[in-house]
Amino acid sequence: MQLHECIQEAVASIRSVSNLEPKIGVILGTGLGSLADRIEVQARVEYKDIPHFPVSTVDTHAGELVLGQLAGKPVVALSGRFHFYEGYTLQQVTFPIRVAKALGIHSLVVSNAAGGLNPQFSAGDLMVITDHINFMGDNPLIGPNDDTLGPRFPDMSEPYSRAYIAMAEQAALEEGIPLRRGVYLACPGPCLETRAEYRFMRTIGADAVGMSTVPEVIVAVHAGLKVLGFSAITDECLPDALQAVDIAKIIATANAVEPKLSRIVIKCIQRFPE
Repeated sequence: MQLHECIQEAVASIRSVSNLEPKIGVILGTGLGSLADRIEVQARVEYKDIPHFPVSTVDTHAGELVLGQLAGKPVVALSGRFHFYEGYTLQQVTFPIRVAKALGIHSLVVSNAAGGLNPQFSAGDLMVITDHINFMGDNPLIGPNDDTLGPRFPDMSEPYSRAYIAMAEQAALEEGIPLRRGVYLACPGPCLETRAEYRFMRTIGADAVGMSTVPEVIVAVHAGLKVLGFSAITDECLPDALQAVDIAKIIATANAVEPKLSRIVIKCIQRFPE
């Protein structure tokens, strides 16, 4: 079955539950999970009930699509994302972005947990993503291109909207929340990186490293969406002072920054175009 046919089947399934036409998509990744509680929900659809959707295997990720109003705007929220390391292809990982676009969105907000490579960053910081480096070793656009979904060679000179970045920085200033800015590097995972890898990543210009987001943003840009991205810095990846990872501590740090990131995102969504 062709990709556009799979998209239409998924959209038809969702439309059978709700006729809401969302304008903004939100991936409720690490740092934004609690934002789901702020949505005036019109409908919830479990991923397993949507044709061609993968199912998240990560314990901290829910597995449902939420339609409703957030900050006065119609949104579709993806509560739980998919990762390359779960064994899915990048085409599967990014399929929900295709569906959200077909439902009507023009903008996408993404978030993630990331290790801080910039020595000026500390665990608990928030970073607005200004650019990215794809170290996944793959690309979701590899293969035949469907010109109805996007161009064969999409331009990546501005994957994260400069206007939205400025909006986020203004929102953070108004809320009194420090907001870093920097480059996010995506690796396939699931293992954390070595000291040598961290040192290399910093050398080539990365400020934070994680295992998601970049494939979704590539497809979003291909689809003509404007993107705003954030990283919650959950640990410090300094090669000369590296400590063994504590997943429980990382999750606790991410949970602690959620309220601050949610406040910034809500202000931004209020100011997004209709």
